[in-house]
Amino acid sequence: MKFLKILPFLFVLSFSSFAQSFDGKGDAKINLGYDIYGHGNGIRGSFDIGLCDLFSVGAGAAYYFDNDKNDYYLFARTAMHLGLLLDFPEQLDMYPGISLGYLSGNDIGYDAYLGIRYFFTEKIGVFAEIGNTGSVGLSYSF
Repeated sequence: MKFLKILPFLFVLSFSSFAQSFDGKGDAKINLGYDIYGHGNGIRGSFDIGLCDLFSVGAGAAYYFDNDKNDYYLFARTAMHLGLLLDFPEQLDMYPGISLGYLSGNDIGYDAYLGIRYFFTEKIGVFAEIGNTGSVGLSYSF
């Protein structure tokens, strides 16, 4: 009986159109999320654009808040997308990357991370990145 309840969902899902999670050169993504550790809890946004089949570059900003002070981080980032190398499903993108930028208080900020994106539709997906900081949120594909 449970199978009969799930069957319509599987049928619709099988005909849904999914985006390639990373299309290579010219592919543009926006991430909006929440930082859960690292420089502090806060909100983060970033933009990435593909340079070739494997690499993307981008920029972003984060705003951290806690009880003592509020900090911000402006950064440039680059990532290597492993989907084509490891033959992942089209909806899935795994990418190690680094970012470097300005952390308020005259500090240089940096981050090494491993990220993953999964697209539910052609335009909308979710992401998680773990490393020196950790963030989760939504991705939008142009």
